[in-house]
Amino acid sequence: MHELVRLGHELTDDALFQRDDIAGLAAVAHGLLVHEHIASAYGVTLSDEDRDSVHIRPVERLLEHITARDNRPLDTARAAPDRVAGNCRQFTVLMVAMLRAHGIPARARCGFGGYFVNGIFEDHWVCEYWHARQQRWILVDAQIDERQRDMFPIDFDVTDVPRDRFLIAGEAWARCRAGAADPDTFGLSLTNEAGYWWIAGNLMRDAAALSNIELLPWDVWGAMPAPDEHIDDDRRALFDHLAALTRTPDTAFAELRRLCHDDDRLRVPPTVHNHVRDRDEVIATGEPPS
Repeated sequence: MHELVRLGHELTDDALFQRDDIAGLAAVAHGLLVHEHIASAYGVTLSDEDRDSVHIRPVERLLEHITARDNRPLDTARAAPDRVAGNCRQFTVLMVAMLRAHGIPARARCGFGGYFVNGIFEDHWVCEYWHARQQRWILVDAQIDERQRDMFPIDFDVTDVPRDRFLIAGEAWARCRAGAADPDTFGLSLTNEAGYWWIAGNLMRDAAALSNIELLPWDVWGAMPAPDEHIDDDRRALFDHLAALTRTPDTAFAELRRLCHDDDRLRVPPTVHNHVRDRDEVIATGEPPS
């Protein structure tokens, strides 16, 4: 836990950051990471080796990778070419770690953002933290900086993302099942993929994140449908139940953990399939099983 301890020491100095300076903490992430798919907007060309960092699961290892590349204090912004390649999930887990270092309850949420491509809810991750004074959970998109605000149709405060602009996967599933949304508008436009199968995968990833299991956006296991696979009645009922639990995770947490532990269709095994690398990987090491 060395790097998480360092994070706590460096980012909880009140002279630098107030406890509720959410924008300031997000700016720290902006100075450490560059999104792999829009690196060119920052004048950065990533090598294949650079892109390996997007496959790092534990935030502790992500911090180790950042400090191995540049050992200056974490609140010192790196020049864009010196930042570590990541994606929305890396920005999110780093933000979660920083908030927790401040003693603020926070968690990663997997779902879909409706503010990148008009008419599409894109596969996305954001941070959710507990605002003690307001007594509510607030969504924060730690990926979005000023440059991205100019790139995408964002007309809201990204430190308080409206619940109709980012839908957690369970909400997306429930809306589509109720006929209030079109499942073919939920997916990833980069790969031209969308549908119930994608929503179901993110639903399982969100449930795992709520249990503090650190996974990649493309990790596959258990009941996750294959692309465009028909979802049978049994799995549809399972996902209906899982969606309901993840929409109210505080009141339903015990049942959510029980279900994800006891049902082998949902339980995260020690080894998952990394879809991007097309190989099985041990979660603890990121390496193929021996």
